[in-house]
Amino acid sequence: MATAKKAAAKKKPAAKKPAAKKVVAKKAVAKKAPAKKVAAKKPAAKKVVAKKAPAKKAPAKKAVAKKAAKKTTARKPNAAFMKPMTPSAALAAVIGANPLPRTDVTKKVWDYIKKHKLQDAVNRRNINADDKLKAVFNGKKTVSMFEMTKLISGHLK
Repeated sequence: MATAKKAAAKKKPAAKKPAAKKVVAKKAVAKKAPAKKVAAKKPAAKKVVAKKAPAKKAPAKKAVAKKAAKKTTARKPNAAFMKPMTPSAALAAVIGANPLPRTDVTKKVWDYIKKHKLQDAVNRRNINADDKLKAVFNGKKTVSMFEMTKLISGHLK
């Protein structure tokens, strides 16, 4: 019987001990791992930011000095904008019949709008068309300034 008790005693504790070790080992690993990651990341991030900030400021000053030197050359206008365009009859009633570049056409239309006080008082982006401008704006009474340039380009050839 002594051998049977010894054999039974050996089997029971052996089955319990590995299960207990696995549970304890998992809990210990789970608790220690996040604490190490959080502690390691925060100081490293602060040191990296502190080192990079002064390094970025110095090259920015040199780049500004180089850009200022490049601005001395004159900019040439795009040839497509400077090409004289012939206005339609409706647009010619507002700006004149002579061929003009697109930029001058827009300026003359704005001069006409300001002279006749056609810009909306409440929403200054809108233009309230009179009889001459209604023909240019395809019959619309109110047009936004962005839509105006699109409509005017349809009257240039």
